[in-house]
Amino acid sequence: MTIGREFGTGGRKIATELAQLLGVQLYDRQVLEPIREEYNLTQEQVDQIKSVKPSWWYENVSQDLYDEEENLVRELAEKESFVLLGRTGFHIFREDERAFKVFLMADKTFRRDKVARRLNINEGSADALIDKVDQARENFTMTFSGKTRYDARNYDLVLNVTGLEPKEVARFIAECVERKMK
Repeated sequence: MTIGREFGTGGRKIATELAQLLGVQLYDRQVLEPIREEYNLTQEQVDQIKSVKPSWWYENVSQDLYDEEENLVRELAEKESFVLLGRTGFHIFREDERAFKVFLMADKTFRRDKVARRLNINEGSADALIDKVDQARENFTMTFSGKTRYDARNYDLVLNVTGLEPKEVARFIAECVERKMK
């Protein structure tokens, strides 16, 4: 199961609830731990490499990181079922019939309010942060998959979560997964 999301949709909380419902592990940034150690990088360095369009210098390092991460995620999938948050999961598992790929979106007002409350910042700062994070995620996705993360054809389910509670969303996704697997 893969979950892509816009910043401020509550995707991490939804993914956590979903993993608990399904009785599986949730993977996100922690899948990078062995890779960070191998390249002797901090999480901040990895985030910086992944958040910008790669320059000629970063391009090879970024591609190597992405390739290693993809291999690691595929190896995990051979051993266990899990929920993968982000990491271009829709692309990594694009040809895997067992995968169920989800994208979460919400209207900007919902996202702004959620981010402003969670981070205790004003609406303008929340808007700027949403734009920055969404652009970084889109740059990463376009760079390594050649696709926009907003293309609904990449997913089995695209869901607008505006006004919905994470537990409700997780239950709905779990029901969709069960139906597809039958």
